[in-house]
Amino acid sequence: MYELFELERCPYCQKVMNFMDSNSIKYTKHDINNPAEEETLIRLGGKRQVPFLYNKESGLKMYESADIIEYLSNL
Repeated sequence: MYELFELERCPYCQKVMNFMDSNSIKYTKHDINNPAEEETLIRLGGKRQVPFLYNKESGLKMYESADIIEYLSNL
């Protein structure tokens, strides 16, 4: 399952969430306003930037909304 690290008011995060919702792609949201979620994001991705898509099973780690949407479009 996909994990999406995001900030609720981030327009790029909203764009990714809208795409995933519209295409019935299941994911878990992680709001980085929560310090524990922010720490996890930095540990996984190396920087505090959202949106960040992570898939533990495949090892996928991806920033940038356009890249994330393009990747998900090709599933």
